[in-house]
Amino acid sequence: MSAAAWAPPEVAWFGALCDDDYEYLGVADPALRSSWEHCRDIVLAAERGGFDNVLLPSGYQLGIDAVTFAGGMAALTRDIRLLVAVRCGEMWPPQLARQLATLDRMLGGRLTVNIISSDLPGESMAGPERYARTLEVMTVLRDLLDGRSVAHHGAAYDLELEPPRLRTVSGSCPPLYFGGLSEDAREVAAQAADVYLMWPDTLPAVAGVVDDLRVRAGRHGRTLRFGYRVHVIVRETEAEARAAAARLVSRLDDGEGEAIRRRSLDSGSAGVARQAELRDAADLDGFVEDHLWTGIGRARSGCGAAVVGDPDQVVAKLRAYQALGIDTFVLSGYPHLDECERFARLVLDELRRPPD
Repeated sequence: MSAAAWAPPEVAWFGALCDDDYEYLGVADPALRSSWEHCRDIVLAAERGGFDNVLLPSGYQLGIDAVTFAGGMAALTRDIRLLVAVRCGEMWPPQLARQLATLDRMLGGRLTVNIISSDLPGESMAGPERYARTLEVMTVLRDLLDGRSVAHHGAAYDLELEPPRLRTVSGSCPPLYFGGLSEDAREVAAQAADVYLMWPDTLPAVAGVVDDLRVRAGRHGRTLRFGYRVHVIVRETEAEARAAAARLVSRLDDGEGEAIRRRSLDSGSAGVARQAELRDAADLDGFVEDHLWTGIGRARSGCGAAVVGDPDQVVAKLRAYQALGIDTFVLSGYPHLDECERFARLVLDELRRPPD
């Protein structure tokens, strides 16, 4: 990427609302369990550290509710955006539009939305039907939040209604972030997302996904931005970073790690399968590529790899993804509060400087 074309990436942290915070992976720590107080402190640390955004994840069985939490954080934050995950299968689209417009007003226009193609709790819908419903939700949401009347007659929703009186600060739909590796997921993203968010992968695989989604979006007359969701372990030296990675899994029982992965509602998805492939392809230390460590996936469904290294190595690795078209990074690290502060101190300013 030329210096003239370069722009600083959006850099987001992770709010850990889904009981996913550890000092040692797989070893529960009551002090790190998701709560209003703990997750609040992570978001406030991200704002102090200068992050642009913070992902508030959502899972029915785990943690605390993202939409409710975001409403509470609106009064406590001033600058940071909130990337609020919504499990669209659980919500009636017109009411969800009203909720999101209210949240955006409370945040002064700082809302972004992570769409999750979810089942209803207790429901198990086949992938094609579930993604078709997700596309309907995203279409209806965008129309209502853009202030347009809806005449939608789909398989999941049959709606004719005016938009709610309450509008977002901008008067339009907040950016919709969405991810998924399956064919159905990619087509939904191409048609309805603003930011296609992907999990960790090797540089060649990331390039392939970006190229594929650009083509798909182009067929619908659209363009996409691209985001990359990955953990980070940064220390003053590479040796210290690798030691921290080893320490993180040093007390992990493989049976407990498998149980944690199975508890996730997305444990059978194409994206989760790809994370397992990366672990299987990794070397004996868990590295599948320079500075990309897959050990986290031993005890986590979904995003299962970390960028590991000293500050210069972490910046170089993230810039390599940026050169492929990534302009948004959604980062996390364990424990989330400590790693948030460390990344802000060691990496964030340098990542935002134009490369030489």
